[in-house]
Amino acid sequence: MIHLDTNILIDLATAGCPHLGPIREWLRSGEPLAASAVAWSEFCHGPHSRPQKDAVFAVLEQRVTDFTWQMGEQSSRLFHSTGRKRGSHSDCMIAAAAMLSGASLATRNVKDFEKFVPMGLLLRPVPTVSPVVGGEI
Repeated sequence: MIHLDTNILIDLATAGCPHLGPIREWLRSGEPLAASAVAWSEFCHGPHSRPQKDAVFAVLEQRVTDFTWQMGEQSSRLFHSTGRKRGSHSDCMIAAAAMLSGASLATRNVKDFEKFVPMGLLLRPVPTVSPVVGGEI
């Protein structure tokens, strides 16, 4: 199973997004995709339409992982062991949810999550693809 970070959920809702190649491959190969309730909450902040949200929920096959007390404790351990940095709390929660769900985490924000790899996070970087001016993506 692969948990999707918020930026990947946003990409799924963005028409013509050039970053979706790996996600398409995972879907073709039958890899189950999910999101933590924390990433889903961030995604729901929008802006996007109800049909866009529903489409992303359908891609996930409604797999949004509840955030448990065990995940809360793990996120606290991650927060403390990475220096208690302001603004990193939700990243700690998203990482903890993936770790305790036995999932890897797909993100384009590798820098935000690579610090959790030594603590057990399985990271799946999704490369940022820039459109070629005047050519195909």
